[in-house]
Order: sequence, then C-alpha cells, then structure tokens
Amino acid sequence: MFTSENGLYVAHGPEGPISICGKMANRHGLIAGATGTGKTVTLQVLAETFSQAGVPCFMADMKGDLSGISQVGSMSGFIEKRCKEFGIENPQFGNCPVRFFDVYGEQGHPMRTTISNMGPQLLSRLLGLTEVQEGVLNIVFRVADERGLLLIDMKDLRAMLNYVAQHASEITTTYGTVGSVSVGAIQRALLTLENQGGEIFFAEPSFDIFDLMQTEGGRGVMNVLAADRLMLNPKLYSTFLLWLLSDLYAQLPEVGDLELPRLVFFFDEAHTLFEDTSKALVEKIEQVVRLIRSKGIGVYFVTQSPTDIPENILGQLGNRVQHALRAYTPKDQKAVRTAAQTFRANPAFRTEDAIMELGTGEALVSFLDEKGIPGMVQRAKILFPLSQIGAISESQRKQCINASRLFGKYDRVIDRESAFEVLLAESERQQAELQAALEEEERNQRKVAREAKAERQPKEKKATKKSGGLGSKIFAAAVGAAISSVSRSVGTSVANKVTGKKTKTKTDGKTIAGKAIGTATSTATRTLTRSILGNLLK
Repeated sequence: MFTSENGLYVAHGPEGPISICGKMANRHGLIAGATGTGKTVTLQVLAETFSQAGVPCFMADMKGDLSGISQVGSMSGFIEKRCKEFGIENPQFGNCPVRFFDVYGEQGHPMRTTISNMGPQLLSRLLGLTEVQEGVLNIVFRVADERGLLLIDMKDLRAMLNYVAQHASEITTTYGTVGSVSVGAIQRALLTLENQGGEIFFAEPSFDIFDLMQTEGGRGVMNVLAADRLMLNPKLYSTFLLWLLSDLYAQLPEVGDLELPRLVFFFDEAHTLFEDTSKALVEKIEQVVRLIRSKGIGVYFVTQSPTDIPENILGQLGNRVQHALRAYTPKDQKAVRTAAQTFRANPAFRTEDAIMELGTGEALVSFLDEKGIPGMVQRAKILFPLSQIGAISESQRKQCINASRLFGKYDRVIDRESAFEVLLAESERQQAELQAALEEEERNQRKVAREAKAERQPKEKKATKKSGGLGSKIFAAAVGAAISSVSRSVGTSVANKVTGKKTKTKTDGKTIAGKAIGTATSTATRTLTRSILGNLLK
C-alpha cells in the first residue's frame, strides 16, 4: 500500500503525492475520459487503495480486465519507469481479496433479486413501460400486497397480471382503469426481458447486500461483477445497479461522515443509467446519490465525458479524475469546455487545453479536502496497481470462486410458494368446484327426467290401449268395404268381356262365363286386397 500523510495516495503531481481524503471519500466521485486513456487502471488503483485501507468495493468489470486485482502484480518496464518518477523504491506487490459475481451465474456467484424487491418503478424502467402501463403495474403490486401474495419471479408477475385482467371490472372501481391493452403490453415486455435473462435474475435466494460489505485480513473485499454479457442488455445492467444502490440505501443505518467509507461503489459505463430514463427516475437517482453518502457509501461514476451525467448529480461528485478528451467536432469541444468548468481553476495552466494534451495514464485531479472544499485542479500521473493488470485465466477465476466464503450460498434456486402457486391452486379449486356443480346439475336433470318419464308411462299405455281397439274395428270395416267394392267392379268388367264372345249354345255360354267370372274375380280380389292393405298399413 502506498502511504501519504494526507490520505489515500493515488496519483503523483509536480508537487508530490496526491491523495484522496478518507473522510471525504463518501462524497462521491467521477472518473472520466475517452476510450484508451487509462480509466480502467485508475479505477483499479482507487479500488485497490480502498481495499488496503479496509474499505470493501463493488465494481462492474466490462471486459474482464479488473479480475487481475485478485492476483499479485509484478514489475514491468512501465512500472519501473514510474517508480523512478515518483521516488518509489521496492514496491510491495500484492493482491486483494476478491469475490466474483455474475447475474447469469456463469463467471461468479449468482446475484438475484425478487420482483417485489425491485419494485414497480424500477421494473417499469427495465420493461420500458409508458406512464399508463406503469400505473397498471402499480395496481398489480398493490393488489398482490393486499392479498398477501409474494411476487418473487416472473411467473408470479405473469399470474398476477392475468388475475388483475380477469377481475378488472371490480378492481377498476377501487384503483382505476385496468385495460387489457396495457396488460398485454406488459406481458410482451416481460417476454422480452425473459429472453434477456430476466428469468434467471428474478429468483430466490435474493442477494444479501451485506455480503458486499466484508473484509478479510483487514483488507476490504473487492466485489467484481462480470458485466461483459450483462452490458449487451444495458437496461438490465443499469436497473440492476440502481436497484443495488436503492437496496443499500433502504437497509443501511445513518452514520454520517466516517473516517473511511463503509463501501465504495464504482458505476462503470454510467451513461447507461440515464439514457431513455424518465424525469421521475432521474430524480430518484439524484435522491439516492445525494442521501446515500449519509449511510457511509461512496458512489463513483465512470464514463467518457462529464456531460453524460445530469447536472444535478454531477454537482454532487466532489472527487474528480479527468483523463484526456478529444475535440474533433463542435460537440466534442463543448464537452471539453464543460469538463474544464467543473474544476477549480489552477493559474499554472489552462484547464481546457490540458484536457486535450493529457497522455495515457495522465489526468487532471481534484479531491475534496478535510473541510469538503474542492482542491485546486492538478495535472498528475496515476499510480500503478500493485495487483495484476489485465484479465486472469478461467482456472484462476474458478479457483477464486470455489475458495470464496459465499460458495454454495446462492448457487441453488429456491422456488417457494408465491403468487403463481397460490393463484394456480385457487384456479384449480374453482374449476373443480365448477365441474362438481355441473355434474350435480346433470345428475339432477337426469333424475327429474326419469321421474317425469315414470309418471307419463301409465297414462300412455292406457291411451294406447283404447285407441288400439277402436282403430282395429275401423280398419277391418274399411278393408271389408274396399274388398266388396272391388269385387263388384271386377266382376262386372269381366262379365262384360266374357259375354261379348260367340258361343255355340246358350247353356254352354252361361257355364263358361260363370267359371271365368269366378276365377277372374278371385285373382283380382287377392291382388287388390294386398295393395289396399299395404297402403293402409303405411
């Protein structure tokens, strides 16, 4: 550890060591500069210095470079040159105690939270909801709270959205309109978040923020979040870090200005926190940043330009490290002027010109003194880390994870009874009750039908018997009359035909005619009778 009479030694200027005052380190800070100017090394030097002083830190590692803080550093030509410049002899290289974290659980201990802990405001930002849709989400949270339903994971939230939509008519009178269009939009946004890994992030066990505030051997633990994959989903990244800050603020007691911070929080790629963010949420961030220092937490934003930070928040960042900026366009030139105006001027040089002249590893530095007054800006060179510069191997990372005190604490997901299970059980019970009611109604209808049929049968038999006797007599009379009529008709017709033939004798003619008539009548009668009977029986 580099030491200085004035605090934590982090840079070297023309007049000697430049230190950050431990008592003022919780007044937040800014590390800014163009890509490749040395911001990551500056972050590592600051974090390492805090760790050696016993202050734990949390930092997001975008490219894996910060993982080297877990390994012992070594001499190099660059470091040897700096030692001569700074008058340092035999630097004591070392490492810091490190715990690796990863929202996706791949490169470190999983970091999860619940839907309830995230809250409707942050969740609305994460989902990119409109004001109306955010209102519906607030209603969902309110209904769940009143019913005592836990919102832990995404399926809980989906179940509650369906419940609120199904009971919209009764809920609307109490809380306001719940439109099916808004519910559908939220469900689609949840699907997008799920595809980005939200299903992994929202689960139990929820991360305990006190696990970030640990020391080992008198040194603060470095909590390094693997953010290379997380950064592909910037809304999830920024909302997660904002949730972490909000949770710290909600759970930690007031402590005022301590000799050293309880925790230092480095927010890399800070511009993502404010992009596409509503005014209400920016005000929320401003409030958290302003008040969290009283909890002993220092927040350091790391970004390319000070213009990435809203003015109300930028004004709260008392400790500044400004690396080089390039001014190729009018917009760039304006950013340089803005950055220069945030410093207390030094008559020895023109700040605006110095910002564009800085080399890699050089910076304009201004820290608060013990009274909280910004120091005059100084042109300085940042110290070199005593730990390894650059990424470590996968085997080294795995070794650190397995050796961590948190190993196994968050690895296994717990799925306890929550809104999804309760509402599903209610739905199944209601369906079972409805099915039982339908079956009972069907049984009752069959019983009534049987009783009605039993009551009708004696009457039907009696009616059938009476109508059957009368019908037989009428039928028989009709058939007899028909046959008689047919017989007469046929007989007359046949007789006429037969008597028209020539015969030898009168006696023989009568005899032949009588026989012919009898035969023809009998045959025709049978034929016509069958036809008549057939028609009558149809």
